[in-house]
Amino acid sequence: MHSTIAAIATAHGVSSISIIRVSGTAAFKIAQRVAHKDKIVPRHAYLSSIYNQDDILIDQAIIIYFAAPNSFTGEDIVEFQCHGGVVVAQEVLDTVLAYGARLAEPGEFSKRAFLNGKIDLTEAEAISKLIEAKSLDAAKILAKQMKGELRGFVEESREALLRSLAYSEVMIDYAEEDIPEDILESILSQLHALTEKITKIVDTSHRRRGLIEGFKVAIVGKPNVGKSSLLNALLSYERAIVSDIAGTTRDTIEEQVRIGSHVIRMIDTAGIRESQDTIEKIGIDRSIRSVEDADVIIALFDGSRPFDEEDENIVSIIRNHREKQSIVAINKSDLPQVLEMTHLEKYAPIAVSAKRGFSRLTDALKKLLDSIGEGEELMLVTTRQIEAVERAKQEILNAKEPLLSGELEFFSYHLQEAVKAISSISKPFDSEEILDRMFGEFCLGK
Repeated sequence: MHSTIAAIATAHGVSSISIIRVSGTAAFKIAQRVAHKDKIVPRHAYLSSIYNQDDILIDQAIIIYFAAPNSFTGEDIVEFQCHGGVVVAQEVLDTVLAYGARLAEPGEFSKRAFLNGKIDLTEAEAISKLIEAKSLDAAKILAKQMKGELRGFVEESREALLRSLAYSEVMIDYAEEDIPEDILESILSQLHALTEKITKIVDTSHRRRGLIEGFKVAIVGKPNVGKSSLLNALLSYERAIVSDIAGTTRDTIEEQVRIGSHVIRMIDTAGIRESQDTIEKIGIDRSIRSVEDADVIIALFDGSRPFDEEDENIVSIIRNHREKQSIVAINKSDLPQVLEMTHLEKYAPIAVSAKRGFSRLTDALKKLLDSIGEGEELMLVTTRQIEAVERAKQEILNAKEPLLSGELEFFSYHLQEAVKAISSISKPFDSEEILDRMFGEFCLGK
């Protein structure tokens, strides 16, 4: 924490501006040397020539100084906003390092902000996920977390658990007597309400995880129904090989594509059918695994061919994955239609055609993804947060039996474990190793 750190905070490559960030006790003196300035007023932007350690002009840049503790990290911070490009930014960084700073580890700026009490873990993780956000809805959710929405939930839950613990202490005083019924009912009511709230938040978080990570959308169907044509149409280029030969796609193909405000991972799968071909069977197995991992299933059928056993297999996939969102589409609607619709009517199929376009299908997909993002429910944005609330929920459930049987010491123990679990979402960890691992997932310069 005593060393001064530096890093390029903008993405690598050609851009209009590159930002080099310096944080630590030596940041101000380094800025003076680089800019040849004695006076730099905090929170003022200076357009200044900047020089390397050999006093050779590097660039004209904007310099902004944030004095401790009124900065992101809580330390002195200086930002150099120079012209974009790899060479200039690297030269500025090399100069800063030559004057005594060291290269920051990934996430080290945010880690220092956390350790200096400028942000808690919920805000730190929201910052990290905001950079990776794959939808506008995700950005809105994460902006709320950066304002303390999740921290508020943690504090409310912790207070509810502590109230129940306080009631427990009251009941221990009645060890030789009957437990007052109104106290017992009050504790059970509080714990039940908290358990329901946690369950709803966890379910919502699992359902909406694609907002942060990008929804996985698997296109399934029997061979030669137009899955690869759909993928190519969405990508606007020939990514997948298309032919009239059934079984052309032997493996899953995964590409990112933007649908509305969502960046999704579209997966073109091998046609699902019974096959004796060893390579094709491997592709079909991978297709089935892709369905297991997907958030949304697009089931494609060929309207120009009769409904057969292979189509029934696709219907079974939808039926066996009712927990997943699905869209059923009938392709080749430009040809004479012979597909028996009675098997698919309840899925409200959409008629599409590779020749005429898949706009109806993409509109339906956009509407579906938008509906997942709707709502004001709190969302947990990392696996760590979900695991913490699930541990808390389990400890609450474990506490109910000893409460009802009058074993108050065991009840209090489980509730204390629940408090620890829920508090770990926003409070400091004892383990430096855990912090290093968590902040190490951040990008360099953040």
